[in-house]
Amino acid sequence: MEKVQATSAFFALSQTLRLDIFRLLIQSGEHGRLPGDIANALGIRQNTLSNNLAVLLNAGLIQRVREGRNLRYTANTAEVREMLSFLLEGCCNARPDLCHPLLERAVKRMEAPVFKPPYTVLFLCNGNSARSLIAEAIMNAEGKGAFRAFSAGANPSDTGPHPYTLDLLRNLKHDASAVRTKCWDEFAGDGAPELDFVFTVCDKAAAEICPVWPGQPMSAHWGVPDPVAAEGNEAERRLAFAEAYRMLRNRITTFMSLPIATLDQFALQKRLDQIGQISELAEDV
Repeated sequence: MEKVQATSAFFALSQTLRLDIFRLLIQSGEHGRLPGDIANALGIRQNTLSNNLAVLLNAGLIQRVREGRNLRYTANTAEVREMLSFLLEGCCNARPDLCHPLLERAVKRMEAPVFKPPYTVLFLCNGNSARSLIAEAIMNAEGKGAFRAFSAGANPSDTGPHPYTLDLLRNLKHDASAVRTKCWDEFAGDGAPELDFVFTVCDKAAAEICPVWPGQPMSAHWGVPDPVAAEGNEAERRLAFAEAYRMLRNRITTFMSLPIATLDQFALQKRLDQIGQISELAEDV
């Protein structure tokens, strides 16, 4: 990467909103996001998004492909690697003692995870009143001791778990006695469980800047439509909760079947991202 090209990339990321857009696309993996999804996740207008996407495109940090009438945006990982190489090579020529620990850590990240069962998983959504609570209940019920799940929210609901969430879990024979809404800060302080995996199940949580979690958990975005936002009569709204349950159960059972101990970190991360694109519903509840 030439110095002028690197300067353009660093300038593009120097503005907060563009950095948020870039981070969201990095987290979305090779699947990327549609503009409407990005705008909704970050709570910005389409014209504001378009202007900032143009800057990131011109800097080579993101790319887009046309899907019918839509454009899908993804992070340009090759350009990101070039930018990081530019930084490392620029300083390592004179100070290899500074860069060696970074390179050593990068090589270590390529190895198989050092996680051992039971694997500890945190599910995040914005309000922690429906999707993340449902995911927590599913994994704890079906993990068979190999997985231990928790849930939390960036902005936890003041009214606690949604009544339809509790009704659904009870009807499906889950123990809902300990289900509660909580802030994700509980999992970033002293005494918090050391996390192996962190999955966001709503776009707003994925766009938030997460706390520093204990350990070095792997993460992925498994976005699911918000059943709390569903409209219609009571039956239609309750159906939205059941559909969220089925989608989450499908992803969670796929995840729990992975040979986690034998996959290197890159291969595992790719599988985690792919699971986040599963949209088919599992068998009827």
